[in-house]
Amino acid sequence: MGANIVLTGLMGAGKSTVGKALSKILRDYTFIDVDDVIVDIEGMSIPDIFEQKSEEYFRKTEKNVIEELSQEEDLIIALGGGAFEDEETRENLKGCITFYLQSSVERLMDRIKNDTNRPLLRCENPKEKLKELLAIREPNYLQADYIIKTDNKDIDSIVDEIIDLIES
Repeated sequence: MGANIVLTGLMGAGKSTVGKALSKILRDYTFIDVDDVIVDIEGMSIPDIFEQKSEEYFRKTEKNVIEELSQEEDLIIALGGGAFEDEETRENLKGCITFYLQSSVERLMDRIKNDTNRPLLRCENPKEKLKELLAIREPNYLQADYIIKTDNKDIDSIVDEIIDLIES
């Protein structure tokens, strides 16, 4: 049994993609996307949760899901982009190995420009909003155990880097 592996970073950083690829190599680990768990619990999309129940409701649900997952072992957990903002959540994840997947705003925008499932980017200037979110969230992301710069790396390189760090 091993400590959970937690992936954090802004939307579009590749948390889910990297997590799925990582779970194919670390076969004893199960991949869990916190956003998917919330969608299953609520029976509606994240934009619908934001619209019908509020961002505050979503964040509370997210916090509860992460607290439960943090009690388990052998999970690869992809957090939502705002989850690491919560101090209690960061505290609950202390027993886990946390990785911040760090990307530039340009790279993030390139990855998510056609994604309509991003309620925080439903605004006049999504790139500006992303810059704003990064400025606010990065001090907390930087509290992760490891920082992986992802801009010019493919998924396999990122996965290899994570495995090397876990094994060292």
